[in-house]
Amino acid sequence: MRPLLTMAASDLRQRVRDRSVLIMGVLVPVALMFVMNLVFSGSDAPELGAVTVAAAVPAEDELAATLLAALEGIEDFAVTVEPVAADEVRPLAEAGDAALGIVVPEGFREAVTAGEPVTVELVEGDGAGLETDVLLLVVRGVTEQMTAGTVATRAAAAVGLPDEAVGAVGQQVAQAPPAVTTVEGTTATEQLDPAATTVAGQAGLFLLFTVGFGVLALVNEREQGTLARLRSMPIRPGLIVGAKALSSYVLGVASTLVLLTAGTLLFKVDFGSEPVVLVLVLSVVAAATSLMFVVARVARTAEQAGVAQAILAVVLGMAGGAFFPIAAGGLAATLLDLNPVSAFTRALGITAGGGGLGDVAGPVGMMLAFAAVLALLSRLVPDRGVTS
Repeated sequence: MRPLLTMAASDLRQRVRDRSVLIMGVLVPVALMFVMNLVFSGSDAPELGAVTVAAAVPAEDELAATLLAALEGIEDFAVTVEPVAADEVRPLAEAGDAALGIVVPEGFREAVTAGEPVTVELVEGDGAGLETDVLLLVVRGVTEQMTAGTVATRAAAAVGLPDEAVGAVGQQVAQAPPAVTTVEGTTATEQLDPAATTVAGQAGLFLLFTVGFGVLALVNEREQGTLARLRSMPIRPGLIVGAKALSSYVLGVASTLVLLTAGTLLFKVDFGSEPVVLVLVLSVVAAATSLMFVVARVARTAEQAGVAQAILAVVLGMAGGAFFPIAAGGLAATLLDLNPVSAFTRALGITAGGGGLGDVAGPVGMMLAFAAVLALLSRLVPDRGVTS
């Protein structure tokens, strides 16, 4: 064990000093995440600007004032209600000076409380946007509540209540708060949002490149005769490959943790429990390392190893959501589940929804099984490289 650790530490120090490892393993992925954050930031939640509402309402009409107060109470964007004359509402809206024009007729309160039909005129402003749609929804919601007051008024009159009581019932129902309210929340869907999927996919994509540095170093040493000289020394041949694998594994864990941390800060996502996420990182790096050492066995030259590494990294990274989320069913979904990057992304979705170590046992088992199978395969596949 001590010779293995010594050789791995020496190889790790040598590759840390290699600028290409630092650039391709950390700096390029972080820079790419930063650029993607700039491109896609704010795309999920468009900004709503301040708007003006031109309103013509009867003086001292409590129900009309309630309608305007509901508009001014919108919290997502600033709404300014500007009182104007009835004949000025449409020109202001058509000129684009008001996002919405409202004309409440005289006798609005009396008509509502008496259960009589009444019409509120709405005029959309020129170039109306999402803000106007929100205002229209609020107006319709408030007037529907007032309609409920009309129904209550008619019901009160039908049972023979005095006129004063009928009016009071209608006004109370119209101004009453909603019986059912909603609050914003999230559900543990075990699915990452697009931003978190991109972070996880990018981490998996560049992980395959990072652990591949060990493969390329091994193939280069084999071509240059360094590996043959190492094998002539009084050490077991398996220690040489094991040291390369261990140093690649450590680099892969470090770079993946850095990328997840950077993505979390840039995209403001949360992957859940840090210890569970660490277990996932350890598992996916083991799977990626075993895959890259199969490449080392089948590639004759460093050029072939580099091409194979790039193809595998891009294909598995894209399938894992490095550039866009992928949804599939049937056979395609089963094949995607065999991809360690996809399993890693799916497991992060579980932890992001509050899942613990027991909840991610399936994806972790899949990644470890992938690592075991590929490690065995790397021992059984004939070495096509130059050996001496």
